[in-house]
Amino acid sequence: MGAAGPVGQPTRGTTGTNRLRRNDRWIAASEAFRTASDPLVIDLGFGASGVTAFELAQRLRRKRADAEVIGLELDPARVATAQTQLEEVRAGRTPFAADLSVSFARGGFEVPLPGARRPAIIRAMNVLRQYDESDVADAWMRVASRLAPGGLLIEGTCNEIGRVASWVDVPPGGVPVRFTIALRLADLEHPSVVAERLPKALIHRNVPGERVHDLLVALDREWDHAAPLSTFGPVQRWLATVAALKAQGIPVQGSKSRWRLGELTVPWTTVAPAS
Repeated sequence: MGAAGPVGQPTRGTTGTNRLRRNDRWIAASEAFRTASDPLVIDLGFGASGVTAFELAQRLRRKRADAEVIGLELDPARVATAQTQLEEVRAGRTPFAADLSVSFARGGFEVPLPGARRPAIIRAMNVLRQYDESDVADAWMRVASRLAPGGLLIEGTCNEIGRVASWVDVPPGGVPVRFTIALRLADLEHPSVVAERLPKALIHRNVPGERVHDLLVALDREWDHAAPLSTFGPVQRWLATVAALKAQGIPVQGSKSRWRLGELTVPWTTVAPAS
């Protein structure tokens, strides 16, 4: 859309209960959120229902009582639907706290906010999937420029029920710093299932000669090697898999407490497109 209206392309609007739970807990644990002077989080492109914004706000308030979530959408009909849902929340007719600090507005990549407010986090999950790969860097730069100092744009994708997800962390400068995959470990056949849910910047790069392909090949290999540990459960198998990658020199970040959640985080340079 042009400068007269919200900037961006409409999304499919697909959403659902608990679809973004893995991403929610990543945001809640992030330094950008925990240390923010104004813990404002934007749910950009929340979709056809406001449920992801409600869930995010409910999870964030467990970490900080002053957390606030604003859901932004291009489509005024989606905003109206979310506001109707919010009325139900305020009336106490939902599982969410009636005083949940959530609101909704129309907006896109320009991230419109009153006054001089800048968010600590902008979450844009499943927003860039219909864009061309060549559009991604400009979108990152534009959205990340709206962040508070020390803030993060978290952009990525997930499957319809939220069991497979990946995202990148992008600071205000617009250049990614981290890449994370997050998987439901129970019944996981191979970690490379995430290939179908990579962020737009990577989804077409899962081919020989690309760094993200090398990472997924190594991840599957070590998952297979750790198969005997399945006797002790998928978490132990995953811990062994991640530890093996780290022992091989792959710069895995985080601690076992994060790995246990089915996460693997590496610097963006580990997976950045070769050209």
